[in-house]
Amino acid sequence: MDLRNIAIIAHVDHGKTTLVDNLLKQSGAFRENQAVAERAMDSNDLERERGITIFAKPTSVEWKGTRINIVDTPGHADFGGEVERILSMVDGVVLLVDAAEGPMPQTKFVTSKALALGLRPIVVLNKVDKPDADPDRALDEVFDLFAALDADEDQLDFPHLYASGRSGWADPTLDGPRKDLHALFNLIVRHVPKPRQIARQNEDFRMLATTLGADPFVGRLLTGRVESGRLKVGQTVQTLSRLGEKVEQFRVTRIQAFRGLGQQDIEEALAGDIVSLAGMTKSTVADTICALAVDQPLRAQPIDPPTITVTFGINDSPLAGRDGKKVQSRVIRERLLKEAESNVAIRVTDTPGGEAFEVAGRGELQMGVLIENMRREGFELSISRPQVLFRDIDGVRHEPVEEVTIDVDDDYTGAVIEKITGPRKGELKEMKPAGAGKTRIIALVPSRGLIGYHGEFLTDTRGTGVLNRVFHAWEPYKGPIEGRRAGVLISMENGVSVAYALWNLEERGRMFIGAQEPIYTGMIIGEHSRDNDLEVNPLKGKKLTNIRASGTDEAVRLTTPITMTLEQAIAYIDDDELVEVTPNAIRLRKRYLDPHERKRMSRAAE
Repeated sequence: MDLRNIAIIAHVDHGKTTLVDNLLKQSGAFRENQAVAERAMDSNDLERERGITIFAKPTSVEWKGTRINIVDTPGHADFGGEVERILSMVDGVVLLVDAAEGPMPQTKFVTSKALALGLRPIVVLNKVDKPDADPDRALDEVFDLFAALDADEDQLDFPHLYASGRSGWADPTLDGPRKDLHALFNLIVRHVPKPRQIARQNEDFRMLATTLGADPFVGRLLTGRVESGRLKVGQTVQTLSRLGEKVEQFRVTRIQAFRGLGQQDIEEALAGDIVSLAGMTKSTVADTICALAVDQPLRAQPIDPPTITVTFGINDSPLAGRDGKKVQSRVIRERLLKEAESNVAIRVTDTPGGEAFEVAGRGELQMGVLIENMRREGFELSISRPQVLFRDIDGVRHEPVEEVTIDVDDDYTGAVIEKITGPRKGELKEMKPAGAGKTRIIALVPSRGLIGYHGEFLTDTRGTGVLNRVFHAWEPYKGPIEGRRAGVLISMENGVSVAYALWNLEERGRMFIGAQEPIYTGMIIGEHSRDNDLEVNPLKGKKLTNIRASGTDEAVRLTTPITMTLEQAIAYIDDDELVEVTPNAIRLRKRYLDPHERKRMSRAAE
């Protein structure tokens, strides 16, 4: 059967997964009466809850005698490590662009990787049926983006289609019949080249492991594209590390190919196929699985380095061990190392004491997803504030700078520009009208300045602003950037919070907890209305007397407390604070619970 390997890339929420749904349906991958969930490729619980793609996942469809392997990729820059690996498995990309928003930061990030590999893109202008769609402007912006990324003439001469992924149609012209996706299928078969590996079927077997998975019945699974030769079930092969060292020798127990939403056992894998192999015990991502006669590994695609680091430690608060079952540092370390093995964008190192671990990654969202997965698995953790990684380049200290694209209502433009160019040391690059009463702002801002900014940004724009960010470059250190301005309210007692005490404390600031919640000394229960920390007593009840008087018996009505998500909590805390994460709770606390240390910190704050 003829073969094509493609990846679908786009910015967050531009419609990749919805388009793949309709490609699967119209190719006959599902039965007529088969019940299929919306966004079927988002199979992970977190992906469904958040409405984003986190893990790159292959699928395949048949179209008029051609098998098309399709890889659905994440749209968020924090998961860019997934995309960078996947691009080495494909021969073409379908670039999906929202006809209203045009190319966004993640579009630029992934497209630059694809163009550098020499892949020729197909551009699909999606959501052209939206009221504010402007496909001609979006198409011009795509061409300008390709030119800015040094695309060659073949890449600049890209074919394009107008589409609505949700409605399931794509046409070469804007006024086409709008019936189905046949034009996209035909264009993929016509424009994307056959895998060049097909010509190497008579050579020794070689395959670069791109993603690592696990099956409860089969064990470890490594997925990749067969670069040369052919492989049969039961054959003995070896694994070479990226440095050429022999990792292990094993017998292939199972070969699985992607068919629709599932995987199907096959007897033989040929050059050009994307398959998963089982039977290994040590092999991992970026290793080369090859015949015993091969002595040189395949070149693995370089991955951009991490830019932030977060400290994962054991939960040592007074409430530790009440919710979770996995609380020991040894268990936490094993879980983090397992994550680093399958996710090459994450790096784990031990701290000197051995009780905590430095986890380096791409961004707060990537860290938040890892922590959320761990808490659902029963872990209890204490998490530090994210810290930016610095580099010494030619003896000069450099820090990561991100390109920030902001779409905001015209009324709030001044407040946003003032915040990002003032205290956060950003540099305004471009500002232009985006239509419908909105302005698009593009700025270069140090990663340090963006930690904790998103909540403030939503407040400044009354929840209407959209902020997208992507790594831009390493630039010389910009100088000190001030952190959170407000202080916090810290509990000075252990026990259960009392409604009357919280009611009296509301004039001091905004609360993070409600009544009848367990609290302890050093736990942060709210944000102070001033810039200093304040110790308070949330257990203080109402003094009762036998004298009744007007106005003393009014009902206690508490303001609804602020409930932070995991990412918001991590971004909110200061350097001397921690987030306590358990399966059932997210709490903030001071790092120092020792009373003498707390007194010293209080005096220093005053």
